[in-house]
Amino acid sequence: MKKTTEGAFYTREYRNLFKEFGYSEAEIQERVKDTWEQLFGDNPETKIYYEVGDDLGYLLDTGNLDVRTEGMSYGMMMAVQMDRKDIFDRIWNWTMKNMYMTEGVHAGYFAWSCQPDGTKNSWGPAPDGEEYFALALFFASHRWGDGDEQPFNYSEQARKLLHTCVHNGEGGPGHPMWNRDNKLIKFIPEVEFSDPSYHLPHFYELFSLWANEEDRVFWKEAAEASREYLKIACHPETGLAPEYAYYDGTPNDEKGYGHFFSDSYRVAANIGLDAEWFGGSEWSAEEINKIQAFFADKEPEDYRRYKIDGEPFEEKSLHPVGLIATNAMGSLASVDGPYAKANVDLFWNTPVRTGNRRYYDNCLYLFAMLALTGNFKIWFPEGQEEEH
Repeated sequence: MKKTTEGAFYTREYRNLFKEFGYSEAEIQERVKDTWEQLFGDNPETKIYYEVGDDLGYLLDTGNLDVRTEGMSYGMMMAVQMDRKDIFDRIWNWTMKNMYMTEGVHAGYFAWSCQPDGTKNSWGPAPDGEEYFALALFFASHRWGDGDEQPFNYSEQARKLLHTCVHNGEGGPGHPMWNRDNKLIKFIPEVEFSDPSYHLPHFYELFSLWANEEDRVFWKEAAEASREYLKIACHPETGLAPEYAYYDGTPNDEKGYGHFFSDSYRVAANIGLDAEWFGGSEWSAEEINKIQAFFADKEPEDYRRYKIDGEPFEEKSLHPVGLIATNAMGSLASVDGPYAKANVDLFWNTPVRTGNRRYYDNCLYLFAMLALTGNFKIWFPEGQEEEH
């Protein structure tokens, strides 16, 4: 895939699209701080983070009243980017205490859903949590240093988790989270289909540097496999991706998830961050242009579920603020595109969400705020900052 930009991995420079589009540095930094405070502070209308005792904390899915590996791993990534080791450690401690599984076919993975008191709702994992946990742990190790005691020996925990993701089931029960042949991430370990929004090639590039040495080639190949997979999973005209898709890229609608809905929103954000970190391509710019063009004539209050060819359902979007955020974050792959500024401006003028559905929207909102201000960074090990 031909790169059209170098990316911050090579340049160590991060774009601030708000600044490029005319917003002042002072108001941008205030907005980042305010967004963090609304999610992790005391405002009951917007907060999604809650502390327990002296050393635990969790992010609550306010729509489903559970705690998910998705949100916990997101919270850890947010905390390391904001240099909040105290919150990072509380979330990771809660995760290891309540979500980590030590027995059975899922030993080494995390239960994807728990009640706020820590009781497991499910004994199965969801790979989007594991991949975010792993990179957040590497970043914590590189930014703050490893602790001497478990579970705060961050880099060791990350490598152990990635080993499980690739090798679980070898010589015994269990399943890996990636198909070891085609290098594609699965929806859950037991199935042989994928979720396009789980594909994070920019994460796998870093795993190929920091995972156990015997798996580094696998992760490098996974990065390229995911970039190629997104090309066949995203619709050639609208750019929309389904929530579930088979390995050949076609939508998997066996359970009604073969359309563009909540999970799918993350694809644009992931393409944007991959471009920011590792350089955009002609395909990534065109893909974001297509998605942004599709939504250009639609009002957020009328966002819906769509077939990937663009045909709308009656059902409205559950998370319109999240969709605004991810479409704006996609602008990192298409800064010069015809819709990039309009999407960034729309996001700037949209407040964080309130109400019981706010969790998912506001997670995507903070990630977009970090990425568009140049604050969603790669944290390198000491001594590796200047290698490239």
